[in-house]
Amino acid sequence: MKKETRANLIKQGAIWAFIVVELAFFSIAGEFLSVTETAFMDFDNMLLLLKQSAPIGIIALGMTIIMINGNIDLSVGATFALAAIVLLDSMTWPFMAAIGDWAIPLAWGFALLTGVVLGAINGLIVWKTGVDAFIVTLGSMLGYRGLVFMYNGEQPTSHLNWTLVDFAEAQFLGLHTATWFLLGAALLLWLLMTKTVHGRNAYAIGNNREAAVNAGIRVGPHFLWNFMLIGFLAALSAVVFYSESGSVNPNDGMLYELWAITAVVLGGTKLSGGYGSIISTLGGVIAIQLLRKGLGHIGADTETVNLVIGLILIAVLFLDRQLNRKGREELKT
Repeated sequence: MKKETRANLIKQGAIWAFIVVELAFFSIAGEFLSVTETAFMDFDNMLLLLKQSAPIGIIALGMTIIMINGNIDLSVGATFALAAIVLLDSMTWPFMAAIGDWAIPLAWGFALLTGVVLGAINGLIVWKTGVDAFIVTLGSMLGYRGLVFMYNGEQPTSHLNWTLVDFAEAQFLGLHTATWFLLGAALLLWLLMTKTVHGRNAYAIGNNREAAVNAGIRVGPHFLWNFMLIGFLAALSAVVFYSESGSVNPNDGMLYELWAITAVVLGGTKLSGGYGSIISTLGGVIAIQLLRKGLGHIGADTETVNLVIGLILIAVLFLDRQLNRKGREELKT
């Protein structure tokens, strides 16, 4: 047990050590290779990085719970886009336009409800059919993206509300609104996963689904709630982001599911389920943003950034596999 606890602590601390290495490397490399004369990461840039991490970060937190369960959700990018369209378009409806800024909480509610409903559809199909979540959400990813294009063709959906913009751009204690949403979501989900029966059940199901069923855990309804939760979080991410930008394109959110999964895996969550950490996923999100900014700072193009992140992800998965294999061998001895 002590060995397992020590291994878990190493896993959880590894992502933060990686962030420190990134900061040191790009700060030094920037002195010689930077295409600009600005410092790589001063305090203001760090605050901006946290704000920019929020859209992917909020989704990645939900993906952590799904993956701890032993599932995956590939539809979050499409859910994000559809919730954004509902948010902005609903504010132009005649009865919404007539009530002025009172339409804002209603529009948020419509967008969040959209995410919950789409997540519930995924959860119900996984629960009632027994089809693997990868296949179910691959299909719903295509279907939900189709709904995005059906809603407004290939045209962007736009509505700029200055009250929303002011709210989204506001700062409290130096942190942007989006950052507060990210940190608040991380805190609430950490409490959910560490202090509640639902969280303990998530780990139990991911470790051994059959044993969880035999222990009396209702696996199907548990899946349903978690898919509804990630749908809600994908919609919340859209609410946070598009309250400021005011315009959504039909292709927005594409590849968000892959970025979210990458952040979760970098944070140490097992693809097979049963292990993961909300706080480490937050570190994974920050590490990816640092990597993208750092490589851009020294003049790397987008293709190089994606290549480097892909190689790091493969290395992390290989290392995780080797550590898990070594752990199983130690348990046998």
